[in-house]
Amino acid sequence: MINLNGTILEKHKAAISISNRGLNYGDALFETLRVSGGKIYFWEDHYFRLMASMRILRMEIPMNFTQEYLEKQILATIEANGSITGAYRVKILVWRQEGGFYSPTINEIQFSVACSDLQNPFYLLRQNQYEVELFKDHYITSGLLSTLKTNNKVINVLGSIYAKENKYDNCLLLNEKKQIVEALNGNIFLVKGDTIKTPPLKDGCLKGIMRKQILDILADLYDYDVQEVSISPFELQKADEMFVTNVITGIQSITKYRKKQYTNTIAKELLGKLNAKARLG
Repeated sequence: MINLNGTILEKHKAAISISNRGLNYGDALFETLRVSGGKIYFWEDHYFRLMASMRILRMEIPMNFTQEYLEKQILATIEANGSITGAYRVKILVWRQEGGFYSPTINEIQFSVACSDLQNPFYLLRQNQYEVELFKDHYITSGLLSTLKTNNKVINVLGSIYAKENKYDNCLLLNEKKQIVEALNGNIFLVKGDTIKTPPLKDGCLKGIMRKQILDILADLYDYDVQEVSISPFELQKADEMFVTNVITGIQSITKYRKKQYTNTIAKELLGKLNAKARLG
């Protein structure tokens, strides 16, 4: 079942126009959520990011598009697909209605909500080998638009194909200044001694919800010097630890980059605090 503009439909009956602007021009935003036991993890942060992104893209936000309304639509979609007590991955997709390319005649939006099952209700630290490499065929442009969760993800798609063809678990993306920006599916954190670094938003990294949660947790841990600074590829082989964050996986430790092997000490410490924040927040 899928939710299309507030109506629950069977997936094969849900239809959008061939002139859909998200399909034709990439004029769409999305939010990926983790829901467990009827609780949307970090929902307020997701909602306000979506609203801010819609304003940046000059989409008209309907009066009824409140936090309470969208939460109701999410939970109704989950209930239509199974038990509300389970764990789910939910995707909200918002696009501008049809109109001209450079000057859309209508600024109003439409939306959909879809969900799929997750195996685990909480975040787990995966102990498997996880090797990454740089993806250098194309670059992310630093700036505000790159921080938004739009459906313009062709670089991520090409990077995923490169990773699969070369038997890597993930790739790290660079901006036009050859700075590390993020992984294919999340933000990146680098640990060296007591210093923890993550790229700043101005370098073009996604304004990730899990990135924000990790930074909030680290702000309460006085043992570490947390820096939002540009990261050079040369720093990767000097680091002690490196991990990727997103709202579905939580924290994914990287074990290998070229000849460098990493530990996962900080990731283990953060995971327990993250699960507590997700349950209580």
